[in-house]
Order: sequence, then structure tokens, then C-alpha cells
Amino acid sequence: MERHPIYLEVMADLKRSRVTVLFRLFLAIPHLIWISLWAVAVLFALVGQWFFTLFAGRPADPLYGFLARYLRYATHLNSYFFLLANPYPGFLGRPGYPVDLVIDPPARQSRWKTAFRVILAIPPYVFATVLGYVLQIVALAGWFVCLVLGRMPRGMRDLGAYCLRYQQQTFAYLLLLTDDYPTIASEPPREQAPSVPAPAPVA
Repeated sequence: MERHPIYLEVMADLKRSRVTVLFRLFLAIPHLIWISLWAVAVLFALVGQWFFTLFAGRPADPLYGFLARYLRYATHLNSYFFLLANPYPGFLGRPGYPVDLVIDPPARQSRWKTAFRVILAIPPYVFATVLGYVLQIVALAGWFVCLVLGRMPRGMRDLGAYCLRYQQQTFAYLLLLTDDYPTIASEPPREQAPSVPAPAPVA
């Protein structure tokens, strides 16, 4: 099966700091404020990107890079918040976080898919919403487990990564980063050893 242009790479480290797990919600507050502000700029960028892609048949490179960085940052934040990763994320969406979103360079897109993107995105968005609840359940159960064991069980981490991967592929579809539908089939997260840096995705 051909690889989706948007996918997760996950470092193998399952250790979790009990202290940061205990206060994870409070530690994430600055990021939650920041991503809310960033989302306003993303909305304007998306409108411009929609018109450009509709007429040019491909996304504008500067807007593509901006939207890709936002989605990567959202991936880092969600990974931290839902206990799929341990380090405190940066605020700029730079590659290299333990749970990283790899985004292929911009490519040509179908104009008719672009024109009806919001309508076409409804089915995967509904499924992504359901997976969002699953991710919350995994994180809640994982919170107790991490406090006791100091680690996230691999099975729970992989289930959470599946939910997050599908969600981010759905948002990538909505943000015009790809016109490929999200992949519903389960696939193991591509793992990297902690000492090996993840490939540099689109800036």
C-alpha cells in the first residue's frame, strides 16, 4: 500500500516523568493559549490557500509551510497533553519532537476536490471526532498507569498514536496540505530510536 503523504514518526522511549504527568494539564496551559492565537492566523491563511489552490491546482509554498508548521505544532502539543510523549514541546512546531508529524512537500491537487473540500471532509471528520474520545480515554487511563509505573504501555501508546495520526491526516486534508483521504487502516507508528533524529519535514 502506498504511503500516505502525512504520517507520524514516534521515538521508542516509553518512560514518563511522574511529576510532569501529575501536572500535565497545568503545564500545557501556555501552549493551549498559544495554539488558540495561532489558529486565528491559520484561518486567514487557509482562505488564501483555498483560492490559490483552486486556481493554480497546487498550494502556495509559503502558505503551505505555515500551515504545515501549525499542524506539526498541534501534533507535538497533543502528543504531550495526551501522554504520548514526555518532553515539553517547543512553541514553533520545529521537527524533532519524539512524536513528530512528517509532511511531504507540496504537490498538485485536484481542483474539484479543493472546491468541495469541506463537504468531502465530513465523513473523516466525524470518525476523527470519535477517535478523539478514544484518545481522551487512553490518556485518562494512561495518566494513572504512568503515575504508578513511570512509563506508558506500548499498546496504549500505539492506540493513542493511531487516533492522533488519523486526526492529523484529517486536519491536513482540511488545511489543503494533501488531497489524499486519511488512512483508516491501522498501521504501526514508524519508530525511531531516541538518539536518531527524525527526517526533516516541510518547514
